[in-house]
Amino acid sequence: MKIYTKTGDTGTTALFGGTRVPKDHIRIESYGTVDELNSHIGLIRDQEFNAHYKDILIEIQDRLFTVGAILATPPEKEVLKNGEKRLQNLGIIESDIELLEKEIDAMEEALPPMTHFVLPGGHTTVSYCHIARCVCRRAERLAVHLDHNEPVAEIAIKYLNRLSDYLFVLARKLSYDLNAEEVKWIPRK
Repeated sequence: MKIYTKTGDTGTTALFGGTRVPKDHIRIESYGTVDELNSHIGLIRDQEFNAHYKDILIEIQDRLFTVGAILATPPEKEVLKNGEKRLQNLGIIESDIELLEKEIDAMEEALPPMTHFVLPGGHTTVSYCHIARCVCRRAERLAVHLDHNEPVAEIAIKYLNRLSDYLFVLARKLSYDLNAEEVKWIPRK
């Protein structure tokens, strides 16, 4: 199989199920941003820190492939002609969200209470977490935008929301673990 098909040379691409849409379609923007997020998480995972967090990030990357598949499937193509669901063995389930919440709670227990806003930075790994958090928020906004036009599984949007929270707390935890300097945001008077 060749990597290039030439079918997108005119500015369209195929969704799951074969429907062709313009490459700037909100559905493409939505799952493309999830793909971008997945790449940023891979960059975080490539840094030197606790192996437990790396294991969780691999799990998250796997779930993001599922979110991408959900977003790449238009509602009219969710069920195959034989009546089976196209994404029959894929899906985000409540335990995926519960894992993120459990990890957030565990990290927060080890951190001092947050008493001020912190500017992103202080260590390269921490900065990568903040970039991923921002890309995750964008992916969530795009999924919500798509949901205004065509239904998106609510749990996929919920997962993206919780993931951005996880990435924020991971940034704080890694900042703490790596003894990175936290720069407080000081509003102008």
